[in-house]
Amino acid sequence: MSVLALALVMILSSFTNVHASALAEKAAVESKEAIKARVAAMTDAEKEERAKYIKARVEEIRTMDKSMLNRAERKELRKELQSMKYEAKAIGSGGVYISLAGILLIILLLILIL
Repeated sequence: MSVLALALVMILSSFTNVHASALAEKAAVESKEAIKARVAAMTDAEKEERAKYIKARVEEIRTMDKSMLNRAERKELRKELQSMKYEAKAIGSGGVYISLAGILLIILLLILIL
């Protein structure tokens, strides 16, 4: 009887871990939206300062000896890097992209004009 109860408890606990990880992924998606909102509220000077901080932190992590970290610390470090990557993309967005067809059209127009 006790073996059956122990097996049942183990099965139920495994399902709760799967559900908890799904909730954590959903929370990570919501945090991306929060990052976007925070970046949108920043001034240009604040964005530049934050971009410098992110670059410095990434370099610090690159030079870090990660072999001494345990699994949970490495996972937390990866999450931090992913968050900073998303924030850096949000800060640096707003560039102008020209497609290949657009470039060819501009070149043809310049040839015809000149």
